[in-house]
Amino acid sequence: MPKLRMKLSTGLPALDHVFRGMMPGDNVVWQVDSVKDYLPFVKPFAAYAVANRQKLVYFRFAEHEPLLTEEEGADIYVLQPGKGFEPFLSEVHSVIESVGRGNLYLFDGLSELAADWCSDRMLGNFFMLTCPLLYDRAAVAYFAILRNFHSFHAITPISNTTQILVDVYQHEERLYIHPLKVQYRHSPTMYMLHVWEGDGFAPVTQSCVITEMMEGIPWSHREAASYLRGYWSKTFADAEQVQLRLDQGQDCREEADRYFHKLTRMLISHDEPVLRLAERYFTLRDLLAIRRRMIGTGLIGGKSVGMLLARAILTQRDAAWSGVLEGHDSFFVGADVFYTYLVQNGSWWMMQKVKAGQSPEGETETARRRLLAGEFPEYIVEQFADMLGYFGQSPIIVRSSSLLEDNFGNAFAGKYESVFCANQGGPHKRLEDFLFAVRTVYASTMSDEALTYRRARGLLDCDEQMALLIQRVSGARYGNLFYPQAAGVGFSFNPYVWHPSIDPEAGMMRLVFGMGTRAVERADDDYTRVVALNAPERRPEADAGAVREYAQRRVDVLDLEANQMTSLSFEDVLRRSEDVPVDMFVSRDRHAARAGGAAAADAGSGVLTFQKLLTATGFVDDMRGMMRTLQEAYEYPVDTEFTLNFFEGNTYRINLVQCRPLEVRGESHAPEVPKDIPRQDVILESGGPVIGKSTVCDVDWLIYVVPARYGRMEVSDRYAVARLIGEITHVPEVRDGTIMLVGPGRWATTTPALGVPVSFAEMSPAAIVCEVVAMRDDFVPDVSLGTHFFNELVENNMLYLALFPGREGNFLNADFLERQAPSRLTDLLPNGREWGEAVRVIRASDLGERGGIRLHAGTVKQRVVCYRGIKS
Repeated sequence: MPKLRMKLSTGLPALDHVFRGMMPGDNVVWQVDSVKDYLPFVKPFAAYAVANRQKLVYFRFAEHEPLLTEEEGADIYVLQPGKGFEPFLSEVHSVIESVGRGNLYLFDGLSELAADWCSDRMLGNFFMLTCPLLYDRAAVAYFAILRNFHSFHAITPISNTTQILVDVYQHEERLYIHPLKVQYRHSPTMYMLHVWEGDGFAPVTQSCVITEMMEGIPWSHREAASYLRGYWSKTFADAEQVQLRLDQGQDCREEADRYFHKLTRMLISHDEPVLRLAERYFTLRDLLAIRRRMIGTGLIGGKSVGMLLARAILTQRDAAWSGVLEGHDSFFVGADVFYTYLVQNGSWWMMQKVKAGQSPEGETETARRRLLAGEFPEYIVEQFADMLGYFGQSPIIVRSSSLLEDNFGNAFAGKYESVFCANQGGPHKRLEDFLFAVRTVYASTMSDEALTYRRARGLLDCDEQMALLIQRVSGARYGNLFYPQAAGVGFSFNPYVWHPSIDPEAGMMRLVFGMGTRAVERADDDYTRVVALNAPERRPEADAGAVREYAQRRVDVLDLEANQMTSLSFEDVLRRSEDVPVDMFVSRDRHAARAGGAAAADAGSGVLTFQKLLTATGFVDDMRGMMRTLQEAYEYPVDTEFTLNFFEGNTYRINLVQCRPLEVRGESHAPEVPKDIPRQDVILESGGPVIGKSTVCDVDWLIYVVPARYGRMEVSDRYAVARLIGEITHVPEVRDGTIMLVGPGRWATTTPALGVPVSFAEMSPAAIVCEVVAMRDDFVPDVSLGTHFFNELVENNMLYLALFPGREGNFLNADFLERQAPSRLTDLLPNGREWGEAVRVIRASDLGERGGIRLHAGTVKQRVVCYRGIKS
């Protein structure tokens, strides 16, 4: 740190002598019994600043009386710690950086921050991040904390980081100080007890005086702080006592309500719509039960809250749900553990630069790698080990549960990782695997997709800590495989209405055999069973051949021998499993059995239709009732994840593992398509599936990937085309218009052989996405929608459609797209010349006198027509 030529003082020359002078960068922490013992040191400090014309910045944030006024020479900055740790820290640091070097700072009593953030650990993190910044700015800063009030989570980082730590005592109307730490200075009497007499501080040397004053004061050493309960633990312990008195019949409802209100903001959320639901459906007993299954402190995050709320809503509305729902014994890792991990592994400032877009190229990946390699505090690792001992060798899943995740308007679907742990082997191996899973989820906060999502929604400055939900995987062991018999996602609103008989308000499911990953993620190599809850037997497929073609063929399972999740063929899973009620899920495929002979029949030849499950059990009624009940409570459509397992014959349990608000945009109907469109003016026509908002709009830019050309490309070239499309959509001239993407196979696929591997961030400026089910003569890719992909479409207000060339009601005017219409690719991106035959960029205004591209889309009738027409 560069030396500054300035005279520094506490304003009390005798105190300066005790400390052997003040130095640039000194942070002084006063440990007091009350704020009134802080004031005698604050006033001289402020007076010295005025007398020497030094800038004094006062951060005002506590509920105690102000320490200074503007008339006393302070520049006062009023802060609101209740908005969250990150915004508060950012504002403090912004002020420090803006006022320059060599200034003086005064902070209100820090102990109230622990109350605002409900965490001693976050108070410690705040000091660890702020003290070095003040030191680097050659500042002198005063802080105060209450003695014997905080646990070691606050005391240890503060005492380790500060330059000067002083105990202040008041005894018989006299003030005493006891320096505990004065960095880089020493004297024979520095660390003795001193009494403030007149203008001086005299060392107390007589043992009888010292013992008389100190014998009634608890020892405030750091080791003792490890036995102290911080704000978090104290609050919950007090709430436990209130609940006990309630159970004993005592009249303390008012006190219980006060604790309930406080704990919902400590555990559940700061978001008002979520808090309203929590206050209606949770009880004080529920909150205390959550705390008993927590590791660390802080909010439990959106995913955890959604799961718990959904279960509470159902069982309170109708006790019968208790006999339908599978129980849960989840654990919750508080959000504060994440910030502590960042601070202790030197990743905090790197993360802040990445979020602000100020980091050098490649630093996002550096930040992600640092998170993957970090170490956890020992006390957290011990709690993790205890939790794994509880689960034994049952498979578990480590799920992201950030503060913003699964909230109203921000699903964050698929943006953060969730990691399955097969949880096999000895205790050390299982702990090692679990820590890797936690690091993986934490590192996903630095993924390009997560940061792009936050940036697009103006959420980069929001408090976005990462809590974790640890769940026992639902299912059973079959040989060395573990999986649920069925799993899927359910929507209370059906956005995919492929037949007039389907009621969108009845909801829908996407159903798979085995792990639900194939229903949640976009399974590029397979299909799911789409079920309209008011018409479960009504299939999107036209005939038996299509049913067989678009049936699920692969199953995600946990291989306990290999200690990992894997994907196997459905037939292979059945051969290796016993006691699975196959007839609930499989319709026998007589054609395949005859073709395969006895071996195929023995292997359980059949098609995964879930026919008996949907028609001969109460499952559909249960799911429809569940969706309706949750939507009524949320007053908003919902998106759920679930598993299903049979036991004891036809008895089943549904495990509701996730519930979040489902954003549904737009109207269900659009004006009729004009009947007199000349055929040569039709650019494309689709008979479905169509998902999204019915609309009539003008298209400004149509980006078309030529199926035949793309189908002959090498994999590396397909990735190059994907990056090129990302560049095109972000050219300002293009991005500001209405963009339609038309291309072969699946957009945003992870498998280039099946489509265009753009990231969603690259395609996000588009308003309309069309997947053409054609690529080359010997290969026809198929469309498949995963829940995360669907949520991306909805949140970005995109219209999705599939086009099947050759199928009735479908048409692609390849001659117009590939030859007649001029392409603007090289005008926009000269470096894209080599891809000019594969990628065509058509500007509507270039289409002559009848220039313009119009699109009519109707989701109810499942019909889209895009045609040349005069722009409206």
